[in-house]
Amino acid sequence: MYIMILQDSLDKKIGKGKAIVLVGSRQVGKTTLINTVLKNKKHLFLNADDPSTKVLLTNPNTEQIRRILGSHNVVFIDEAQRVPNIGLTLKIIIDQFKDVQLFVSGSSSFDIAQSINEPLTGRKWEYNLFPISWEEYENKVGYVKSEQQLENRLIHGFYPDVLNHPGEEAVVLEQLVSSYLYRDILSSYNIRKPEVLEKLVQALAFQIGNEVNYNELSKTVCIDKNTVSSYINILEKGFVIFRLPSFNRNLRTEIKRNSKIYFYDVGVRNTIIGNFNSLDLRTDKDALWGNFLVAERMKQINYKQTLAKMYFWRTKHQQEVDYVEMLNSDLHGYEFKWKAKKSTKLPNSFLETYSATSNIIDRDNFRDFVII
Repeated sequence: MYIMILQDSLDKKIGKGKAIVLVGSRQVGKTTLINTVLKNKKHLFLNADDPSTKVLLTNPNTEQIRRILGSHNVVFIDEAQRVPNIGLTLKIIIDQFKDVQLFVSGSSSFDIAQSINEPLTGRKWEYNLFPISWEEYENKVGYVKSEQQLENRLIHGFYPDVLNHPGEEAVVLEQLVSSYLYRDILSSYNIRKPEVLEKLVQALAFQIGNEVNYNELSKTVCIDKNTVSSYINILEKGFVIFRLPSFNRNLRTEIKRNSKIYFYDVGVRNTIIGNFNSLDLRTDKDALWGNFLVAERMKQINYKQTLAKMYFWRTKHQQEVDYVEMLNSDLHGYEFKWKAKKSTKLPNSFLETYSATSNIIDRDNFRDFVII
């Protein structure tokens, strides 16, 4: 069991009169986290993956909901996106049963958003749950072991089931990717050509940390640019990848609309390309390191609600900053290297134009970046 950063946030929202909604990919620990929060509370558990439960929760009236809830004051609906029109059902529970604390989990940000955003406007607290963070991992295993395991984590990632099966990480990851990434996403979004999605995911995995060029991807995968865009959106909403937008404001030479692609979990990314080699044997070491750092920073910003905005920066003349963070009106630039040289530095044009701070993050000081 890992003590998750979000647990305290969920605890504090109980009894505040709103539903507590937790979204994230399958196998990331949503059910475990909510059950931990509810471990000393009598509650009703409704698993929407169960066909009979799905039928019960589809368009019930108030009296039917009253019978379903019975005397329970705490209700947990798991995988709620499976239920058609679940938002209206949740709205009735919140509005008509004021003494009921509702917990809801879902594995697709798109399905959940479509179903509940409008009906639950002003009626929910929503949180994203990601694979185990470096902070949660270090708190569990201790500083020494986490230090020893850093390279292993860069290869196999942070899914709970992976962490709980040392020595079997590759097998667990293969099962996770084949069952969740492909089977679940293909069935959820009615994708008729799974081989196309697989080629696109592999193409993205080979260019982590690079700017996305839809025209190039279209030629690589042999589909049109609009389909590439649509599939990337699906992968985002399924918590496989996320985009880092470009920062631009003053310089004419700054790129304006490009994005970089990162994977939420480096273990999933390595599984997709079939590469579990040690760092010493890899040509993508710095790219893998950058993905790890950006994903960990993203977890921290989300969990601790710092309100920081995440970007990268590049000019048409190939000057680049790996990661830019804006908090209030302050800009902070970061360069990522597994082993930084003394000559490593950020472009003066960026630092001077934006009065930004300069930060070099490498193997020796990364904890200052991945734990806020």
